[in-house]
Amino acid sequence: MFTAFFYLLKDKGLPVSLNEWMTLMEGLDKGLEHASLTGFYYLARAVLVKTEADYDRFDQAFLQYFKGVEHIEELPKELLEWLSKPMPQAGYDKDEVDRRAAELELEDLRRMLEERLAEQHERHDGGNRWIGTGGTSPFGHSGYNPKGIRIGGSAKNRSAIQIAGERKFQDFREDHTLDLRQFQVALRRLRQFSALDDGPKDVLDVDETIRETSDNAGQLSLVFTRERKNMVKLLLLFDSGGSMWPYSTLCTTLFQAVSKANHFKDLKVYYFHNCFYDKLYTTPACWEPNSIETEWVLKNLSSDYKVIIVGDASMAPSELLSRGGNIYYWYGSDNEPGITWIRRFTARFKKIAWLNPLSPWSWEHGYGSETIDYIRREVPMYQLTVEGLEQATKALVKAR
Repeated sequence: MFTAFFYLLKDKGLPVSLNEWMTLMEGLDKGLEHASLTGFYYLARAVLVKTEADYDRFDQAFLQYFKGVEHIEELPKELLEWLSKPMPQAGYDKDEVDRRAAELELEDLRRMLEERLAEQHERHDGGNRWIGTGGTSPFGHSGYNPKGIRIGGSAKNRSAIQIAGERKFQDFREDHTLDLRQFQVALRRLRQFSALDDGPKDVLDVDETIRETSDNAGQLSLVFTRERKNMVKLLLLFDSGGSMWPYSTLCTTLFQAVSKANHFKDLKVYYFHNCFYDKLYTTPACWEPNSIETEWVLKNLSSDYKVIIVGDASMAPSELLSRGGNIYYWYGSDNEPGITWIRRFTARFKKIAWLNPLSPWSWEHGYGSETIDYIRREVPMYQLTVEGLEQATKALVKAR
C-alpha cells in the first residue's frame, strides 16, 4: 500500500526506514487515519518525519503523490458533480479582479464560502461570485483569482491560500535562508562556542558521580568539575545599506537575537558599507560621527576573537580593489583598497567567516560575482542559512 509514496519520500531526501514504514502500515490497519486524507497526512508525518526541518520536504512529496488534492469535508455531491466538468476560462479584467481580491482576508473568504454553500442551488460558471469554474470567483477552480479557495480541479495559478501546497513549513528547512523563526536554531548552533574555565573544581559532575559510584560497588564517590563558562569572544560585522537593504530586517533580527543571548564572554558589533576601510561604525546608518578607527579594533581586540562578517560581498570592483575606492566622498583618494583591510583582518584574527545572504548561484553568476570571488579567496564564505551557519561555526571552533 502506497509503496510509490515511500520511494518518493526517499527521493525527496527523507530518511524513512522500513521499520517506520511498517509502523505506518500498522497504524493504517488499525484505522488511526480515520478514513481521511487529512488523517493520513498527520499520521504519516508523525510516524515518518523525525525533525521539523523535514516537514517541508514531506509536504512536497505528499502533494506530488496525491496531486495537490484538497480535502474539504461535507461538500454537496451535486456541487462536486458540477465542478467535475469545468468550463473554459471566460474573459476578465485582471486589474479589476486583483483589486477586488486585495480587499479580502482569509476570514472573509471562509465566511463567504459558507454563505455560497448555503445559498447556491445550481451550477454557475464564468462568473465572479458563485462556486464554479472558468471565472474570477474566489471559489472553485480552472479560473483566475489571486486569492481564493480552490475546490476540486488542480492548481492552475498557484495562488490558492488553503491548499496543502502552501508550504507552511519551509521556514524550518535547514537549507532555507535565515528568518525570524530560524534564529533560535542558529543560536543553538553557537552554543558549541564553549570551554571549561581554569577555575576550581567546585561543581558536582552528576554523570561522573553516578559512574564512579557504580564502579565503586555503590559506595558514594563524589566527582567535581570546573564550572562551564562560555569563553568565546565574538566580533560581528554587518554590511549595511545599498544592496543589503532587502536583508535589513534579517540582519536587525539577527543582531537582536545575538545581543540578547548569553553565549559569549564578550560581543562587539560594528557596521560597514560594502567593504570596511579605515573606519567602522557603531550604528547601521554608517555616519561619520558614529565611527571608530578600524586600526583601533585591530590593535585592541585580541586575536582570539571569532569574527563573523555578514554581507552580500557585492559591489563595484573598484570599491574592493582600488585605492580610494570607498564611495563615501569624505574619504581621500589615497585611502587603501578594501581588499587590504580584509587581509589585515585575516592576519589578525585566525578564526573568521563570511555569511552571505545571497544564494550560491548568485556568487557565480549574479551582480557582484567578481568581488564575491575575490573575497572568497581571502575569507571562507558560507550562505546565511541554518546549514551554512552550522558549517561556519564548526570552522570557527576548529583548529586552524
